[in-house]
Amino acid sequence: MSSWGGIMLLPLQKTNLIDLSLLSTKWKSILDPLLTNPLSNVSILENVQLKTGNNVINHLLQRMQQGWFLTDIQAAATIYRSAPFNDLTLTLNSSANVTVNIGVF
Repeated sequence: MSSWGGIMLLPLQKTNLIDLSLLSTKWKSILDPLLTNPLSNVSILENVQLKTGNNVINHLLQRMQQGWFLTDIQAAATIYRSAPFNDLTLTLNSSANVTVNIGVF
């Protein structure tokens, strides 16, 4: 299997059977865009307690982060990323103490 950004791509099957070869090519053209979409590999961090101000959170991805979104928030707060993405942590600033679930990818 080949990979793109650490994500395994569907292998192209080599065969002399024309129908199977065409089917394999078609499957690859359909599935590879899904496999390489960062949102296909979201990890959910549950019950993260944010304090007012900057909060450094281990995102557990073991690779450079590409994005994040809140999947649940248990109080009123404004939350934004306050440091560049890196391969270990996500730094979020919160306007209030709040518990959240965060989708990271």
